[in-house]
Amino acid sequence: MNRIPVKVWFDLKHNDGIPKYETSGAAGMDVRANERGTLQPKETKLIPTGIFMAIPDGYEIQIRPRSGLSFKTKFRIPNSPGTIDSDYRGELCVIAENIHSSVEFNYALGERIGQIVIKEVPQIVWDQVMSREDLPETSRGTGGFGSTG
Repeated sequence: MNRIPVKVWFDLKHNDGIPKYETSGAAGMDVRANERGTLQPKETKLIPTGIFMAIPDGYEIQIRPRSGLSFKTKFRIPNSPGTIDSDYRGELCVIAENIHSSVEFNYALGERIGQIVIKEVPQIVWDQVMSREDLPETSRGTGGFGSTG
């Protein structure tokens, strides 16, 4: 198993502990709300987590929904997965929305509101060709948006 060290500082207002893998096979760590609050119907807002980190170059942290929370409520993370770049040093916040509900969504201090996953992200080096015909052909070709069935 590949483990990536990430420098982190916590400014937590709750006693629910730092993010951790809940099982040995978990891909993500749950992150918790560092405040209590309400998402009104049709509202989108940032929810702070109290986590500040230095992600190593060549990696990103992805913020994703927790499947159980998404299944049981209308709480959504709209830009999923959200990317936290390696050069960002601000607080990790979760973009949350309640736009598919007509009732408010209340979240508690320390409530698990999302999960984070670390991913390696190689950078592109363009190898420009002289024309479109110089791109290698594939069986799919230019077929897109439902062309494969």
